[in-house]
Amino acid sequence: MRMLIASDLHGSLESLRFLLDRARQLQPDTLVLLGDLVYHGPRNPLPRGYDTPSVLKEMPEFMALPCPVLAMRGNCDAEVDVTHLPFAVSENAWIDADGLHIFASHGHRLPEMPPVPHLPQGTVILRGHTHVPRGETLGGLHFWNPGSLSLPKGGSCRSYGLYENGVFRVLTMDGQEVLSHTPARG
Repeated sequence: MRMLIASDLHGSLESLRFLLDRARQLQPDTLVLLGDLVYHGPRNPLPRGYDTPSVLKEMPEFMALPCPVLAMRGNCDAEVDVTHLPFAVSENAWIDADGLHIFASHGHRLPEMPPVPHLPQGTVILRGHTHVPRGETLGGLHFWNPGSLSLPKGGSCRSYGLYENGVFRVLTMDGQEVLSHTPARG
């Protein structure tokens, strides 16, 4: 299975167009959007290419992709923004991929470190929110974060995630691998 994963676009038209192009090139089985798609948020600077009206106008292009879109709602996704999106948005979702049980969420309500109540050992926690790439195993849980295509933090570059055959990788916009993580299967 191949999943293209992005988070924290924060209304950047440039980032949206990049993601659409990557989806067309990579032909993933699923495109996973981890929230904070339209609005930049009250504490963030304006991202490069910030243009929420154009972002909303181009969102229907996701529906023309040859893969389903699985979208989570982020803490900056206002009700009014979500009503203008052409796909359903949920708080979280379970994804079964290649024997892995992946809990996808924006992550603003989840702890950064174990324990994570109600999630069994071996679960992959796929989240955004921090804008920092991550791929590590702690306390029997696997933490994955693709970083942000628009507003990277913690000295990271603008990035996205790609999952294929049990391996999660984070890549920069110019294709450089930031990290790779393969969870041990129980």
